[in-house]
Amino acid sequence: MKVQTCTVLLLCALLCGGCGRKKSTDELLHDLKGAQERDRLVAVRLLQHREEDAARVVPALIESAKNKAVDIRLSAVIGLGYYGEQAKAAIPVLQTALKDRDARVRQAARTALSRIDPKFAPKTAPLKHGGNDPRS
Repeated sequence: MKVQTCTVLLLCALLCGGCGRKKSTDELLHDLKGAQERDRLVAVRLLQHREEDAARVVPALIESAKNKAVDIRLSAVIGLGYYGEQAKAAIPVLQTALKDRDARVRQAARTALSRIDPKFAPKTAPLKHGGNDPRS
C-alpha cells in the first residue's frame, strides 16, 4: 500500500511539474504580438518584471504603450516606469501618453517619467485653498 501511495504521489508531482512553469521572455514577447487581447495583457504585465532583459523588453513596452486597448497601454506605461533609466528611449511615447484620453494612463505616464528622468516629468499644480474648501 505504501509503495502505491508513493507511486501515485510521484506521478502527480511529475504531471504537475509544468503547472507553475514561468514563461520565458521570448514567449512573452511573442504573446505580446498575438491576436488575443488577454494574452497580450498578461504578457505586458509580466514583462514589467524582466529587468535582466531590459534591452529587449523596453522596446516592446514602448510599442505596447501605443496600443488601442487602454489596459495594455496602461500596463505598458506602468512597466516602463519600473525600468527607470533603462527606459530613456520611452520618453517621447510617455510624453504623448500625458495626453491620453484615459486619466489612468496620463497619471501612469507622469509617474513613469518621474522614475526615468525627473526633468521630463510634468510639474503638478499646487492645490488651491480657499473658497468653499473645508480644508482652508
